[in-house]
Amino acid sequence: MAASIINLSLIVTLILLLPLVIFTRQISYLLVPGFNETERELMISFTRIMLVGQLVPLMVGNFVTGMLQSYQRFILPSLAPIAYNIGIIIGVLLFAQSLGLYAAVWGVVIGAILYLLIQLPLIIHLGYRHEWKLELDNRGVREVMHLMMPRTFGLAISQIDTTVDLILASYLGSRSITIFYFAQHLQQLPIGLFGATFAQAALPTLSLEGAKKDLESFKKFLLASMHQILFLVLPASVILIVLRIPVVRLVFGAARFDWPATVYTGMTLSFFAISIFAQSLVQLFARGFYALYDTRTPVIVGVLSVIINTSASIVLVSVLHLPVWALAISTSAASIVNAALLLILLYRKVNGFDLHLLLVPPLKMVVASLITGIFLYVPIKLLDRLGFDTTQVVNLLLLTGIAAFSGLSVYVFLAWFFDIEEVGTFFKLLQKVKRAPRVFFNATEELVSSDHPSIS
Repeated sequence: MAASIINLSLIVTLILLLPLVIFTRQISYLLVPGFNETERELMISFTRIMLVGQLVPLMVGNFVTGMLQSYQRFILPSLAPIAYNIGIIIGVLLFAQSLGLYAAVWGVVIGAILYLLIQLPLIIHLGYRHEWKLELDNRGVREVMHLMMPRTFGLAISQIDTTVDLILASYLGSRSITIFYFAQHLQQLPIGLFGATFAQAALPTLSLEGAKKDLESFKKFLLASMHQILFLVLPASVILIVLRIPVVRLVFGAARFDWPATVYTGMTLSFFAISIFAQSLVQLFARGFYALYDTRTPVIVGVLSVIINTSASIVLVSVLHLPVWALAISTSAASIVNAALLLILLYRKVNGFDLHLLLVPPLKMVVASLITGIFLYVPIKLLDRLGFDTTQVVNLLLLTGIAAFSGLSVYVFLAWFFDIEEVGTFFKLLQKVKRAPRVFFNATEELVSSDHPSIS
């Protein structure tokens, strides 16, 4: 079944790839009307290289990721994106002198190949052998095609949303595009680490409970996963909001990133960070619907959120003429609406959740996070009054480290004080980190706490 789906996807991908490569120039005029010809030529060249060089390895790599996760293997799939980024770094280090900006583009191609290669040993170890066949009458293939159509449509709609943001940012200048995507990448870190990871890990168990029609176990596991995601992403959001300037300067360099760019990136980051919890929960709630064989509802809600985001972005930037951080405001508003609607509809679909479990633990975490923000802010102001030169990397590290340690220490204490169950699970997870070398070829079930119905 997997071989047939991969082969079918390869055929469709190659068919779609050809017109994209041929008409890249024409498409560029639609995507970035604000670019000058020099910028446009670079974009066309970069796009063609990345389309041809990385699309197929990434597509097959994502199928392998899905297969490994269905076997409860999550370690190597989680390392695949790291391998992708390492490939980009390798490209820059090896070819920057000879190829200039093209070094990063070829690095992307190297990263895509590494993304696939790092996962191949495990899928082969599990017994997969690829066959060049196409069995469209296979029941599993038909079921996957049926379930994926709404999801594919939803991704296409969300890409329209991304394209609108790109178009609006291009009118504000290429500098604004850089600021927008730098801030977006920073806020994606906690979402990728906690939101997407926990949601992916939860899907097999949610699917199992859904297949057994055991809604009570399904609901308990989903709420426990939600609590663990919130426990980790809420303090991360507060850190990015309060420490936005030090974080931007530390990541992108105080010497190379001028002050106006730092301020705008920090503001954009803070507006993104407001909805990190919602963006993370959308990942979990959508998979809750998938586990119940409902791929339409997340798509319908997603389309609505895209309409909200696109409309708000156009009004804020084109009508009110606000800077690039306005795009982050519209994104956050749409993400919060998306998460809220998914939760309401999921609540109805499973005949309700335990309201105490649904509301009380998240409320405790919100209170703890808000207090944490105070203990992040105070050290920054105190150190600032001491005249810290934040253009120096050492001082930036010291400032960020002291503030983060102060805030997170208070958060952990408050979590214990408020009797938030997830703090105990968190410490159990830290104890199991020493077992990490054993789990690369073992099922994640070994890492799941037996006394807590959630992901360890």
